[in-house]
Amino acid sequence: MRVDLAGPAGRLEAMVEGPDSPSFAAVVCHPHPAMGGTMHNHATYRLAKAVVARGGAALRFNFRGVGRSAGVYDAGRGEVDDARAALDWIAAARPGVPLLGCGFSFGAWMTAIACGDDARVAGLLLAGVALRVEGLEDFRRTGRIRDLEKPVAVVQAADDTLGPPDELEAALAGSRGPRRLAVVPGATHLFVEALPALQSEAEAALDWLLAAPGGAP
Repeated sequence: MRVDLAGPAGRLEAMVEGPDSPSFAAVVCHPHPAMGGTMHNHATYRLAKAVVARGGAALRFNFRGVGRSAGVYDAGRGEVDDARAALDWIAAARPGVPLLGCGFSFGAWMTAIACGDDARVAGLLLAGVALRVEGLEDFRRTGRIRDLEKPVAVVQAADDTLGPPDELEAALAGSRGPRRLAVVPGATHLFVEALPALQSEAEAALDWLLAAPGGAP
């Protein structure tokens, strides 16, 4: 179902999917707006599909300046506020169930920052975490995955040149909370070579998040 959310820069174009009485709910953030990212990106769609497959409600939305969403690209600062607005909406629309944050690439960092310290959010599912993209340095400082105390599950492509799995494993080492890393073989950053495998790993990650110590009840 298509919905319009009240965002900090105006309307946020969004889509909510899943049962009316879900077992959990999740906000799903898309990749870089300045690089063609939208809520209809293949990997973002698969994350939302995984949420629905596990009995959850998924809220995808377009960041400011994308599609019918108001405003203009704000280098990640305003986009974090957009993600927080989306989280507020899904929390109000599907009350009383565990909340998760999900995101792909740029959206993974927006999720980590917007949802990482929000007490309402039980855990994070991050896919295609970009460690090498120019311009993301500030996100890596303010949303360091290692410092988050809540459970974080990561799904990474084996041949992701923007976030090689070995570098990501090192970035997760010594984390303050539970971590799970799954690697999809034969896939590059956008997962276009293995989208069903991305969804399968995302579903397994969701199961782990909902059962992880310190995660959802």
